[in-house]
Amino acid sequence: MAFCVFPVMLRESLFRSVLKCFFFILFLVLGGTISSAAPAIDNDGNFSIGAILNFDSRVGREQKAAMEIAVQIFNAKSKSHKLAIYFDDSGGDPLQAAFAAEELIKEKKVKAIIGMEKWQEAALVADVGSRAKVPVLSLAAAAIAPPSAPLRWPFLVQIASDGAEQARCLAQIIHSYQWRRVIVAYEDQPSGFDSGILTLLTTALRQVGSEIEHRVVLPPLASLTDPKKAVRDQLDLITDQKFHSRVFVVLHSSLTLASHLFGEAEKRGLTGNHSVWLVARNIADRFASLNDLNIVNGALAIKTYYSKSRMSFKDFEAQFWIKYSEENPEEENPEPGFNSLLAYDGVIAIGNALHRSKPLLESILSSDFVGLSGRISFEENKIAHQPPYRIVNVVDAKLRELDFWIPGYGFSERLVHGTDSAMAREELSGNVTWPGNQIGVIPKGWEMPTKAKRMKIGLPQNHTFPNFVIVPPGENPPVSNYSGFCVELFREVLKLLDYEISYDFIPFPGTYEDLVDHVYNKSFDAIVGDITILSNRTDYVEFTQPFVESGLSMVLPEKSDASKGWIFLRPFRKELWLLTFASLIYTTFIIWVLEHRTNQEFRGSWKNQISASLWFTFSSLFFSQREQINSKFTRVVVVMWLFIVLVLTQSYTADLSSMLTVERMGPNATNVETLLLRNAKVGYDNETFLSEFLLDVVKFKQEHMIGIDSELEEFDKKFHSGDIAAAFFEVPYAKLFHVKYCTGYTITGPLYRFGGFGFVFQKGSPIAVDVSRGILSLTESGALRNLTKTWLNSDNECASDGTDDTGDDEKGRLDLKSFWGLFLVSSFTSSVCLLVGFVIPTLRKYACFRKNFQDGANGGIQMISFVEYVLHGEGGSLQTDDRAAAEQTQHAGDWGSSSLVLVS
Repeated sequence: MAFCVFPVMLRESLFRSVLKCFFFILFLVLGGTISSAAPAIDNDGNFSIGAILNFDSRVGREQKAAMEIAVQIFNAKSKSHKLAIYFDDSGGDPLQAAFAAEELIKEKKVKAIIGMEKWQEAALVADVGSRAKVPVLSLAAAAIAPPSAPLRWPFLVQIASDGAEQARCLAQIIHSYQWRRVIVAYEDQPSGFDSGILTLLTTALRQVGSEIEHRVVLPPLASLTDPKKAVRDQLDLITDQKFHSRVFVVLHSSLTLASHLFGEAEKRGLTGNHSVWLVARNIADRFASLNDLNIVNGALAIKTYYSKSRMSFKDFEAQFWIKYSEENPEEENPEPGFNSLLAYDGVIAIGNALHRSKPLLESILSSDFVGLSGRISFEENKIAHQPPYRIVNVVDAKLRELDFWIPGYGFSERLVHGTDSAMAREELSGNVTWPGNQIGVIPKGWEMPTKAKRMKIGLPQNHTFPNFVIVPPGENPPVSNYSGFCVELFREVLKLLDYEISYDFIPFPGTYEDLVDHVYNKSFDAIVGDITILSNRTDYVEFTQPFVESGLSMVLPEKSDASKGWIFLRPFRKELWLLTFASLIYTTFIIWVLEHRTNQEFRGSWKNQISASLWFTFSSLFFSQREQINSKFTRVVVVMWLFIVLVLTQSYTADLSSMLTVERMGPNATNVETLLLRNAKVGYDNETFLSEFLLDVVKFKQEHMIGIDSELEEFDKKFHSGDIAAAFFEVPYAKLFHVKYCTGYTITGPLYRFGGFGFVFQKGSPIAVDVSRGILSLTESGALRNLTKTWLNSDNECASDGTDDTGDDEKGRLDLKSFWGLFLVSSFTSSVCLLVGFVIPTLRKYACFRKNFQDGANGGIQMISFVEYVLHGEGGSLQTDDRAAAEQTQHAGDWGSSSLVLVS
């Protein structure tokens, strides 16, 4: 029995022991948590805060003054808690900031840390704070926060907003003025630049169709002995490497280095009439401390908006002026920047957290108040509300306010809240004063050509088809001596621009691909010529609106003989055949009606009458009819019918002859598939892109392709010698080839369509947009068509090349459109003759016979006479038996039940 009970008792005892241990551990954990979570108060009753700032920067000194003011104001108002703040200098070094955090926690026993001007500093301090379970309130934010940030730094709280909305705002300004390329300038940092703001700006620009052309990377100011020289060297790269964009975005920099950048740019003419300068918020927020704003005259800047009308701000501003001037007497303009307002609100957020019965971190994150910098509340350890921005324009050393940028909405003339987006727009309102004191004239944002720096325009020199570009002989001929379709079109477009362009033509002897590459590498500013718009080329250069359609056409020699059994039906379309047959039947009917009563040749049995009428009408097609006609109305009908017959037979004969000729000399191979199956040799213009296209797309083999890069006569020789069975051209070239060789060749296509011919400019060039607009204007006015007629002979009768969308079976066939008027006149004439020659006389006879019948004067005989008239005309007769039967019926008075046997 004992042995049975003992194991049960042992198990119960073990369970109670484990349970006691669990509750003990739980008590320790909870006790430790509560103890560590409760705000720690020093022996003198103060709550210690550590502040890590960079005293070498204006921002750090402003933040220090603001924090001291915040501690004073909080301590004056709070009765239960007092704040004590300890400062440490990071010197802008992230490692030094981390060491400062360790020292503040161990030696000063601080329970919260605030500060950090750079994200790299904040990240290292957050590592220290998370290990010590000390909340870290960062005044710097990562533009792109790492996804694992809440797990990696659970005690990090970001009171500063990231740069996502700033990047969208800058991109939207650039997009609203249609600037395609920008140059970004920023101060590099030893540990990486601004943690993603450049990436955000690049993405935002791509979303609006713009891109960064060049980066002006300035070394850190602390590492420079001669900042001006460093800036000059970077700006010289813009002109040396031929970067033509003049939209500058100053994204991140110390105020001192930014001042040097603005000054040196002005000396190099980079702040001229067509230049644009955009300044990001971290620089614009410190404009108040800039000694001379004239160096950024005409710039647009983004400032973080905060209200200056509230009494709390005015009190703070008054104290800040006094305190900052006392601590920094050598500095001018002691106006608080936005960073100092954030520092003030951060200290107040920590102080207010002491009044809540929560762990300090949780209490800070539950903050929700309106501070000097705006609304302070947090989501996922980050500031929840993005502050609005104010777009300002620097005019005469003053900041002129333009629009707001509301995160999530866009530009607005007034500050909107909640979901009120009725005032939101995608463009800035009002006139901006641009660099060079330009008002109302939007800068091109591009280095525009001048007489001193003329535009270099490349021309294709060795051209198989000189109609497009004609290069005059000799060295350095004047611009006026160049001619050709493309050159003349370019000159007409320039007349429509609202500005002048100074340029030089430079003939280029290489291929079209090499010519395009010269624009990409900035050897040429543009190309004027017959350059085909291709998708791979648009990645590197900018094309204008196409001015000539393009596609792949195939030129074939015509066959020696060919025939089709039913070709005799092809001259007329089906509708014309049917109308001709219907007209023949109708004319036959008219002739029979008018002739069979009086003309013995159209009498007899019904079979004889129908066959005689049809034979007469049909034989008239060949002018071989022999029957005599009596009625003058019939003669009119026959005359009109013979006129139709004459026109139709002549047209039919001419069209059939043409078709038979074409059939005999038609092409030996009618499609690409036949050429591929036969392994036939084909030629192509060696100066174009067709070599790669025929290989990669059409799938010809290299050994079956012959490149020809000389005159058109060479193609003709290759055809006659049998070296090639077909030649491939772009559609405009194929038309010119057919103009020169009117017979002996046929053209099919376009087999593939391309983007057309366009002028080429460097990527992002605003001139390309203006030229495209000019091409459209010339197209709409008809001027482009006139130029095409003059230079490309597009209306020449030899240019009937079949390069249209009509099927081969339908080409050259006659249809109703050519003859409907003729048939209409003939039908109307025949109908009138029928009416006058038969219907009206018949109606008159009927009226007369009806009157005699009603008078009872031999009514039966009268009716029989009327029937005779209708069937036989005047002098016609019925057989005697029929007449007697009619008289008998008339005496019986029952016409309705009688029957007449009428025999013609």
